[in-house]
Amino acid sequence: MDPPEKSPTSGIPANRPPPSSSLTIEEEDVIWDTNSDSNPRESVSSRTGRRYSSSASTSSASNRDVSPRSNGRRTRPSVTSISSSLPTVRELHEKRKASFTSLSSDLSSARKPSDETVVSSKKVLTNFEKVAARDPEIENRRLIKLSRCNTEHIRQRGVYDRLLAWADSDCRRINNQILGLLFKKFRRPPLPSTVELISLAQHYYPARADLKVQVCDFGPGRAERTEISLGQIEEVWQGKPDWVDVRWIHAPLGLGLTHSSVEDIFLHDGKPGREFENGGRSGWPFLETEVLNIRSHKNFQEMRDVYLILRQMTELEGELNNCSFKNDENSSLQSDIQWRAGHLSTTANYWNLVASDMPWQLTEGLSIGIKGPMEGLQPIARYIDEQTLSSHPFYRDCHMVRNPFRCFHRSDGFLLTLSPMAGVNFLDTKLCRHLSEPIETIFDNENASAPGYVFSAFADSGTDTWHKRTVEWFLTYLITEVGVTPHPMRQGYNAPGIETAYQAVIQDLKRRRHAPWRKDETVKLVRDYLSCVDELTTVKSIFQKKVELFKGMQQDVRKFDSEDNRARRPVDNPNGESAHERVKWALTMVKDQHDCFERLLVDTKQSMEALFQLRSIEQNELAIVSDSQNKAIFIFTGVTIVFLPLSFFTSYYGMNLSSITDHPKDERYFWKVCGTFAFFILLIVTLGAFRHRLKHLWKGRRPVHPQYNMV
Repeated sequence: MDPPEKSPTSGIPANRPPPSSSLTIEEEDVIWDTNSDSNPRESVSSRTGRRYSSSASTSSASNRDVSPRSNGRRTRPSVTSISSSLPTVRELHEKRKASFTSLSSDLSSARKPSDETVVSSKKVLTNFEKVAARDPEIENRRLIKLSRCNTEHIRQRGVYDRLLAWADSDCRRINNQILGLLFKKFRRPPLPSTVELISLAQHYYPARADLKVQVCDFGPGRAERTEISLGQIEEVWQGKPDWVDVRWIHAPLGLGLTHSSVEDIFLHDGKPGREFENGGRSGWPFLETEVLNIRSHKNFQEMRDVYLILRQMTELEGELNNCSFKNDENSSLQSDIQWRAGHLSTTANYWNLVASDMPWQLTEGLSIGIKGPMEGLQPIARYIDEQTLSSHPFYRDCHMVRNPFRCFHRSDGFLLTLSPMAGVNFLDTKLCRHLSEPIETIFDNENASAPGYVFSAFADSGTDTWHKRTVEWFLTYLITEVGVTPHPMRQGYNAPGIETAYQAVIQDLKRRRHAPWRKDETVKLVRDYLSCVDELTTVKSIFQKKVELFKGMQQDVRKFDSEDNRARRPVDNPNGESAHERVKWALTMVKDQHDCFERLLVDTKQSMEALFQLRSIEQNELAIVSDSQNKAIFIFTGVTIVFLPLSFFTSYYGMNLSSITDHPKDERYFWKVCGTFAFFILLIVTLGAFRHRLKHLWKGRRPVHPQYNMV
């Protein structure tokens, strides 16, 4: 039997009989009275099991007044009946006040799983506080955890500042080193203690066994989330409770030795699920994508400083290596990592294992299609690139980074996702507040994290709203939600997206082309153009990869549906969003983003070519002006060459020192004094004229500090 036909706006089956009573003005006034049994919108929401945005609710309400005998036309009540039902102004005020009072009390209480269902980004573009609210108990736990993490981060930030002052003082100037011998103010700051340095390293780069892993269970009308450590991860994929349809395990691991061992053990302990032959790579039927997310510029710089400075301190290696798997309770993880390190001719020390936590900059290559764990360890420089995106006021303290997002699923309902992504995915006006939160709490913030939002979307309903209660359907939902980020769609486009920001940046670069000529301004402008071109090229390439991914997933989803139809497997929820609809929506999103960045890239290159042409014309005009100046200087030089020797000899032979009264000094004394002064003056002028070249030669002979090394 075919499912009932849906209305194009409200999602309500079109053949469902409408309510018999017509809508009156009194009913419209109490539209938000969630405690009333006769609320027309409440009845629609409870029947469909979905929550709609304000626009969808309005459009659905317009179809409720259809009479069974009107053949689809709305009945028109008489003017008398309407005027008789009009309330007074005082009655309207009292009813509105009572309605919003009941709404506030209802939002302050916990939500029931059967009352409402969170809809995906495709259905709902906004997240109004009077429609959805956090569970107070869950919110209190999140705030307590956030406060504890902030306190620890402030303490570690003090240690980091002292370490940075010590490291930077090693490259200070010679005059400061000399003054440090005389004055305490110019002496090198002391290095923090060994205990503080080890604690600092584990704060920014936790030991592998202590990494926090999120375990999310989904079942009929129920969902639970627990937090464990990576040292207990093998236990959670050995089995799951009977009520759980899908268990999702998310570990914050980047490409490296630990990542390779975890995925290998996970796939070895169970049978792989359906193969995504077209969405995955050849011989690797699993899904992976690259996620762009926003990180705090300050936190990103701190991670690089800590890694590159502490990595050179050999006195910390022993203690850090011992704590890497100190709390490991897995049966085979540590031994597998050691075997894999020996097989790849490397060492499984602390810093090699945690290097995968470092986010990738836009200019550090692509992580999609990497075939081995050692390919994920990229060279790390201390200072991060200056992005042109940061010149936009909204992204002033932000840095856009890239992280791989890899998914592995099994036929027994287990899904493992590995990604060190700890940035903001959803853009809104609270971006600065989201960036200030510690990265270990980002999963709890559903307004900033895409994986965190995916869990909250089904936290109340579980698998009741799933089109199919399979791990393949949930994997499709997850990767389409994560793959289209970053975007401001979640909060109704209340903040500029990265496309809008780059458009403003490019317009500013065009404006600077016509500014009056200043020294070194053209060089700086060309560098900004080149940085913008590099960033746009990388982002365009990432979205091109995503387009190819979702196109391949479309073929895989069609194949899965055909197999289910042949096997006569029924759909669990006909009204739920199918995997094909999710992939189609995600493909449309990333295509639009790819086309937008392609246009921006072409516009930027054309603008840069126009800049070169403009500067070439200016150089020609300056050459004409300088030619006339050269002629004047040539004449002046000729006159100087003739009269300068004459002036020197007449001045020299016109002096008579011996005839000066009361002056016993002779001509030899004159040359001693004046010659010495002349020599020092010429020396100072020469050093000043060639100071840049001498400074460059001096830096080339100086030993490079370990913190500037590339690894």
